[in-house]
Amino acid sequence: MATVRESLRRRLVGLASLRAGLGNIAMNKTEFLPHEAYIPVGHFRVSTSSMGTFPKQVKIVEVGPRDGLQNEKNIVPTPVKIKLIDMLSEAGLPVIEATSFVSPKWVPQMSDNADVLKGIQKFPGINYPVLTPNFKGFQAAVAAGAKEVAVFGAASELFTKKNTNCSIDESLQRCDQVLQAARTTGIPVRGYVSCVLGCPYEGKIPPAKVAEVAKKMYSMGCYEISLGDTIGVGTPGIMKDMLSAVMREVPVAALAVHCHDTYGQALANTLVALQMGVSVVDSSVAGLGGCPYAKGASGNLATEDLVYMLAGLGIHTGVNLEKLLEAGTFICQAINRKTSSKVAQATCKL
Repeated sequence: MATVRESLRRRLVGLASLRAGLGNIAMNKTEFLPHEAYIPVGHFRVSTSSMGTFPKQVKIVEVGPRDGLQNEKNIVPTPVKIKLIDMLSEAGLPVIEATSFVSPKWVPQMSDNADVLKGIQKFPGINYPVLTPNFKGFQAAVAAGAKEVAVFGAASELFTKKNTNCSIDESLQRCDQVLQAARTTGIPVRGYVSCVLGCPYEGKIPPAKVAEVAKKMYSMGCYEISLGDTIGVGTPGIMKDMLSAVMREVPVAALAVHCHDTYGQALANTLVALQMGVSVVDSSVAGLGGCPYAKGASGNLATEDLVYMLAGLGIHTGVNLEKLLEAGTFICQAINRKTSSKVAQATCKL
C-alpha cells in the first residue's frame, strides 16, 4: 500500500506540474508532456482560453451507497454500508446519498434504510441526503433523522410508466407532495430527472422535454436539479444540446449532471457540462451501479476517475483521493466484485 500511495502522490504532483506548464504552451504549438506527469501521450495542443472556462470548484455528490448498491443482487450487510459511508466521509466527499426510503418489496437492498441512516457517523459540513419517491417515504425518512431528501422524475413518459406506474404529470404531483411537506419542516429537496439523453423505450429524448420537466421541478422548490443519463447512451454533442435547452429555464448554478458510463462517455459528457458552467457532479465510488434497462451497463461515473480528472484540471473538490481509493477497495472486496474505476485499476490493481 505504501508503494501505491507514493505512486499516487507522484502522479498528483505531476498533474500539478502539468497545470503550471500549460500557461507556457502556445495555442498553435505542439510539445511533449513532461515525464513527471506520468501520462502516456504524445504531441498535443492546448487552448489556454478554453481551459479558463472550467469552474474553480466542483461539488461531488457521492451516490454509491444508494444508487451504486441498490442493484446488487446479494443483500449487502448493514454494517458494510455504514462503514462504506463513514470511509467516504473520511475521504472528504461533501455530499453522500446514504440510502433510499422505498418499499422493500421493490428494492429489498434498501430495506435497512433507517438502520443505515442512524448508524453512520455524521461528519460536520457533510450532507447525507436520502431518496424519497413519495410522501410515505418522506415521512419514514424524517422519522429516521433525515435532514435532506431527494425526489425523482423523468423526461420519458414510457420510462415513467414502467418505473413508477404513472405519467410524468402524476409523478410530479407526487414530488410536489413531498416538497410541500418538506417546506413545513425546513428540509431541502433535491430533484432528479432521468433519461435526459436517451430512453430505453422511447429512444432519443427532445431537449425541450428535459427542460420542461426540470423547470417544473425547480419551480416546485427543488434547490438543485440533477440531470441523469440513466442508460449511459449520451455523447458530448447531445449533452451540450440538452444543457443548452435546460439552462434557458433553470439557472446553471442549480444544475448537476449524473452520467452513467455504459458506452464509456461519462467523463467526456461531464467535461462538456463543466465547460458549460455546471459545478455539481454525481458519481459513485468504484463506478458502482448499473441500469436494469441497459444490457451491459457498467454503472455510474467512478468517483475516483472524476476526482483524478478534476485534479488534473486544477479544480478543487476537497476530496482525498487516497482515502477514496481505500473506500473503493473496501466495498469491492465486501461485495466480491472488480472496481470499474480506471484510476483504481491503475493504482490498486484490483
